Amino acid sequence: MAAITMRLPVARKAVGPSAPRGSEKHLVAPGDTITTDTGYMRGHGTYVDEEKLIASVAGAVERVNKLVCVKALKTRYNGEVGDIVVGRITEVQQKRWKVETNSRLDSVLLLSSMNLPGGELRRRSAEDELAMRDYLQEGDLISAEVQSVFSDGAVSLHTRSLKYGKLGQGVLVQVSPSLVKRQKTHFHDLPCGASVILGNNGFIWIYPTPEQKDEEAGGFTTSLEPVPLSDREVISRLRNCIVALVTQTLMLFDTSILYCYEASLPHQIKDILKPEVMEEIVLETRRRLLDLEG
Repeated sequence: MAAITMRLPVARKAVGPSAPRGSEKHLVAPGDTITTDTGYMRGHGTYVDEEKLIASVAGAVERVNKLVCVKALKTRYNGEVGDIVVGRITEVQQKRWKVETNSRLDSVLLLSSMNLPGGELRRRSAEDELAMRDYLQEGDLISAEVQSVFSDGAVSLHTRSLKYGKLGQGVLVQVSPSLVKRQKTHFHDLPCGASVILGNNGFIWIYPTPEQKDEEAGGFTTSLEPVPLSDREVISRLRNCIVALVTQTLMLFDTSILYCYEASLPHQIKDILKPEVMEEIVLETRRRLLDLEG
């Protein structure tokens, strides 16, 4: 008979004003009045009624000079050129792959927008088209960069750099795109022994840090060697830490994930998902982020 874990009720700690400075958001619900000042411009997630600017979605108010918009807390991914994304191949079509990237429409990866194995730079031939499934097939995970956004919101991807391409062994975590902080780089080798790709589309890939990077592969050789237990434990702990940060709506970036990982070390991996442990380690993470900013 399987063992059952039971917890006694505990008093929840009141979450005070411990968020990092500058992260306090003006949260609104649909129908809330944002401002009655007529000098503001209407942005996404807002509409004007009786000279009042009103929110049409639930989220955080963002102001850029006179432009006011509401960024939804839970939303599909809206692509922007230059974004780093993690996606899953859903279909192989003529000279292109369809990719699921958590947006309203499937994204597209053209055969001409990728490096061939070996890094060859040449025109794509009929033989390349016939061999498309040898490169990527349905179910494969890839990292890519947004090359362009079509008028209907669909995204075109490219993998023309050796840091992009097919992903090997690891764990995929899906979060809201609004919780992934935009940074100069979204590829991080963490000192705990694992690496993460923080996709702007809310797909986060956690994998063992490779000992040596194969520059000849063109992003298509994936290691199928067994992953050591120590690496699997680190990856599992990182995954649970990210789930804890998402549950407590804290922004995801390399520093917050690392601080949360360090705060979770006194606890067993499976205990991180207990509500009281989540609150404890995320409060410690918030405090360290505050100290870092202060």
